[in-house]
Amino acid sequence: MCHATRLQLFLPSEDATDSLGGLLAGHLVPGDTLLLTGPIGAGKSHLSRAIIRARLHRMEDVPSPTFTLVQTYEDAAGDVWHADLYRLSHPDEVMELGLEEAMSTAICLIEWPDRLGRYLPQNAIHLTLTPEAEGRRAAFAFDGRPALEKALHDPAL
Repeated sequence: MCHATRLQLFLPSEDATDSLGGLLAGHLVPGDTLLLTGPIGAGKSHLSRAIIRARLHRMEDVPSPTFTLVQTYEDAAGDVWHADLYRLSHPDEVMELGLEEAMSTAICLIEWPDRLGRYLPQNAIHLTLTPEAEGRRAAFAFDGRPALEKALHDPAL
């Protein structure tokens, strides 16, 4: 897996994380998968919910799929699937959740992607969140997305 683009951003606040979610929401299309890695409390769910709120133009709370494993959201521009795979015990459970098909037809936000095993998509956007100082560091790795790369260099983030 060679990723042509690798870049890092420091997100000093929850507002900055929400802004990143809004930016990502505007660049994700059906068939895109965002793989979110990081320790518990790093902000994976926070960022995912920010993407969903921005994408669906919702202000209300978006639940975390911690216990349901997957939450789906219908959107005319492409459905959004938010998966928290922390509690999966085997990668084959991905098939039971319907994630393999969703990764080709919907926008998928997947927390704990190490649980995907052989179902890890080839052209996913990899994002590692790490708590740091008063905020978090977001480290991206992806291929072939010049518009996203340009947007992530925006100093307004």
